[in-house]
Amino acid sequence: MPNTPCLVQSGVCVFTRGKHANESDADLVTEMLNCVGLVEEMPETLMDTVTGLSGSGPAYAFVTIEALADGGVKMGLNREQALRLSAQTLMGAAKLVLESGKHPEVLKDDVCSPGGTSIHALHQLEKGQYRATLMNAVEAGTLRSKELGEPI
Repeated sequence: MPNTPCLVQSGVCVFTRGKHANESDADLVTEMLNCVGLVEEMPETLMDTVTGLSGSGPAYAFVTIEALADGGVKMGLNREQALRLSAQTLMGAAKLVLESGKHPEVLKDDVCSPGGTSIHALHQLEKGQYRATLMNAVEAGTLRSKELGEPI
């Protein structure tokens, strides 16, 4: 299950080893797919969840980038600037999670100064049940993947 960021060598490819595949087969698949991004081996039982999270995940990220940019435009940035800043902000935050080894909660707390802009903005996200909405999206994608995999 690859995702669309594989087109820019920043995707996620998850594969399941067949019953006759051995370790060297898995190594070969990993080596071949490494050129398009992160490669993970998962059991077949988790592939629907992978679809709901990383298969559909780029769509969640695109909507987030678009919404952040819309907020920037609302507050005075031009569309091109707002999109560029929004996309780079998400890319930088993701890179920091991957490279720092810190949990996102710790990184979030590092950004949120007492009484500052970030904590006030996060409060608005929490009022809108941002986390629950994202979790529900992953669940909906997972369940739909299971439905699509059922025999007709």
